[in-house]
Amino acid sequence: QLQLVESGGGLVQPGGSLRLSCAASGFTLDYYAMGWFRQAPGKEREGVSLITRDSSTTYYADSVKGRFAISRDNAKRMVYLEMNSLKPEDTAHYYCAASYNWGRLRVGEADYWGQGTLVTVSS
Repeated sequence: QLQLVESGGGLVQPGGSLRLSCAASGFTLDYYAMGWFRQAPGKEREGVSLITRDSSTTYYADSVKGRFAISRDNAKRMVYLEMNSLKPEDTAHYYCAASYNWGRLRVGEADYWGQGTLVTVSS
């Protein structure tokens, strides 16, 4: 069964940190570009951070540059998003996504999506 499962979300105060994890099963992670997307209430889904198959290239939305870091461990079938200096506007459901094609992932199209994990930044 092909699956992406996110974890690590929760409630954090502004300025705090969280680490999101995405566990892949049922397919070979090495073949896929991976990404984290988020959707806040009443807003469209946006790409937060992407990483190529071999981690040679990463992408970050302007709103998270310098604060978030994406990484992956193909052997463990894991993708991570380290989030620091969190702001209330980072509050959203965060989704892990896998795409065989980097270009498609850049425009928000993926072969597999996780169910999401909620991040709430509030005092």
